[in-house]
Amino acid sequence: MNQTIVQKGNFNRVLEMVESLSSSEQDVLIEIVQKRLREKRRKEIAASIAEARTEYKTGKTQRVTVDELMAELDE
Repeated sequence: MNQTIVQKGNFNRVLEMVESLSSSEQDVLIEIVQKRLREKRRKEIAASIAEARTEYKTGKTQRVTVDELMAELDE
């Protein structure tokens, strides 16, 4: 079976389950999901920072001014 169809079916079931919750339960669920998304994003940012630091330490990147960066982007 097509994975996308299965995922849509699962997603619809989740939505139906959420709709069956009370308003206050839905509010709590929203808070939990938002908190998890923020934490996930923090971890992604931390990993990106660690990667950038490693690249800088190994000479794969270098410091540049904003003007230098903008000039490079315009090329």
